Amino acid sequence: MSGITDLDELLRSMSPKLLAAEFVFCTVSGGLKEYIGLNPIATFFEPEGLTLVLEKSVAETNGLSFEGSYSQITLTVHSSLEAVGLTAAVASKLASKGISANVIAAYYHDHIFVQTSKAEEAVSALEEFSA
Repeated sequence: MSGITDLDELLRSMSPKLLAAEFVFCTVSGGLKEYIGLNPIATFFEPEGLTLVLEKSVAETNGLSFEGSYSQITLTVHSSLEAVGLTAAVASKLASKGISANVIAAYYHDHIFVQTSKAEEAVSALEEFSA
């Protein structure tokens, strides 16, 4: 099943879903093998270190430092990795409301991480696309 590439269709048909968990972005040294037991929902290797996206409680329990906490909003539409403009449209909409957007695109869906204190406002803003 291939994803949708048409931007208008993506924006009209997406339904943002706010997950209950609170997440943090941590950076650690070493390899993923050392941290896989923490069940990160996302990872990324950079020259400066390994980024882990973890539930906040897991980071706290394991003594990992982080700045800020984030809520995950999943755009429940199967967007193609080749779709043009979805990230820009979402980021622009949230920026117009003073909300930062940290976007992670996965195979089936795009996931937006916003400040936990602005999560409900972010969902409302994104719902404006399908109104």
